[in-house]
Amino acid sequence: MTENTAGTKDMTVLVTGATGRTGSRVAEAARAAGLTVRAGSRSQGTHFDWADRSTWADALRGADAAYLAHPTDVGSPDATEAVGALAREAVGLGVRRLVLLSSRGEERAHATEEALRTSGADWTVVRAAWFAQNFSEGPLVEGLVHGELVFPAGEVREPFIDVRDIADVVVAALTSGDRYIGRELAISGPRLLSFRDAVAEISKATGSELRYVPVTARQYGDTLAGFGVPPHEVEFLVELFEGLLDGRNAHLSDGVQRILGREPRDFTDFAREAAAAGTWKA
Repeated sequence: MTENTAGTKDMTVLVTGATGRTGSRVAEAARAAGLTVRAGSRSQGTHFDWADRSTWADALRGADAAYLAHPTDVGSPDATEAVGALAREAVGLGVRRLVLLSSRGEERAHATEEALRTSGADWTVVRAAWFAQNFSEGPLVEGLVHGELVFPAGEVREPFIDVRDIADVVVAALTSGDRYIGRELAISGPRLLSFRDAVAEISKATGSELRYVPVTARQYGDTLAGFGVPPHEVEFLVELFEGLLDGRNAHLSDGVQRILGREPRDFTDFAREAAAAGTWKA
């Protein structure tokens, strides 16, 4: 990891979504780098709720920096409004150093990124590929536990990134002085895999027969609607999947190598570790 510049050992960083997929790893990596972490969440640590603006000031006040990971997709209108409002409040409280988690290749995310850029903050945007941990944490796990992944990705290939690499990049951005201020950092895993390939890797790691069943985005949306997902969310997700999973992300980014000076973690290692932890056991 990039070596800390003078003074960053005394840095206090608010980590939003600190119990989530990326936030928990950012908090862990930041502590390992010697930073003071305010673990912001609704349920534990520093009370912070993206949906309750009355919690923002107390979480921000006295911090030096913040990691912003909105719970809805970064391209949603809710994320754009909330990130912009939080960034402006942070700057007003003297918390100028902000790092936003964004999505590589997602055009809708540009509005949220722009809301951060125009806030007056010393900003960095981390544009990440699809998380490897989406297969081990969240809604895709249940299908794999029962033997198949039904998903609207066709045979498109994606350079899945381990969220621990995202965390290391975020901490490097925070602890490298002004090197990454005002920059968008595109990061990915080390190789391209289709979702079918990824399921095959998980199948091999678990020793179980797992199937990948590709469907259209509209079919997947109908399934979500059947589970009670509100219609406006279904429509957003259908359009999101139709865009992001059209092959636009079937290329590698070298951000991890340039920023951290090492290769990204490989999907095979992720699958083995998660399988050993019993992630996909029924």
